[in-house]
Amino acid sequence: MITISSRAAGLALAASLLLVGSAFAQTPSPAASPAPAAAPAATSKSTKPHSAASIECSKEADAKGLHGKERKKFRSECKAKAKDAAAPASK
Repeated sequence: MITISSRAAGLALAASLLLVGSAFAQTPSPAASPAPAAAPAATSKSTKPHSAASIECSKEADAKGLHGKERKKFRSECKAKAKDAAAPASK
């Protein structure tokens, strides 16, 4: 048979797990929230500036309305072409 004290201990453990779980599920306060989207350069993972070719390829991808994998593939090919075009000029 289960004693009253072991039942109470089990109930206390279950209650504490529920309370701890709800504490982690709370949303952060407004002061702790990240910076607004108005300053993406400050929150960007890379601090390296984009090359002129990269910016131009992004503009072309925007004009074509490309998104996702198609955009990534297009930009990769576009930057490779720009690099190839610039390589003979510098030699």
